[in-house]
Amino acid sequence: MDLTERKLSGREVYHGRIVNVHMDEVLLPNGRQAQREVVEHPGGVVILPLDERMQVLTVTQYRYPLGMAMTELPAGKLEAGEKADPAAAALRELHEEIGAVPGSFIPLGVLHSSPGIFTETLYLYLARDLKFDHPDPDEDEFLKIERVPFDTLVQRIMDGEITDAKTVAAVLKAKVRLHL
Repeated sequence: MDLTERKLSGREVYHGRIVNVHMDEVLLPNGRQAQREVVEHPGGVVILPLDERMQVLTVTQYRYPLGMAMTELPAGKLEAGEKADPAAAALRELHEEIGAVPGSFIPLGVLHSSPGIFTETLYLYLARDLKFDHPDPDEDEFLKIERVPFDTLVQRIMDGEITDAKTVAAVLKAKVRLHL
């Protein structure tokens, strides 16, 4: 059975600085029509920086939509021209947020956080053999950097304390990849 939904028409509902929203009319596999709301996002990167003592550098920042501070891995959106090279974006974000440059940089795959509505593709990386200088966060970015033992981070995820999807996925993928 072909599950493809075919776009019949669409209109932009909102054009923003980070996302665009449009409403599409689609033809379903059964011949009926339906509406689909789509949030276009440029995509992003998430990096698990793991030091020589098996500690992960995390950032805690206030997330306005949820009204709370959240502990996450360093991450950010792809800037213009970075879709072709998300690793470059990840290296940029890693340095901006925690001031790190990795000696080893391993792709952990991709993540689609909410494919029913968002076009966002997140590229996940593991950074090791870290060298540090000063972070250079965006002017509207306020971060608290902490080192958390890898096993403690896994436990905080399993206990439901850390709920950021990209962080959960990257940590658990790294755990399997590193056989920890």
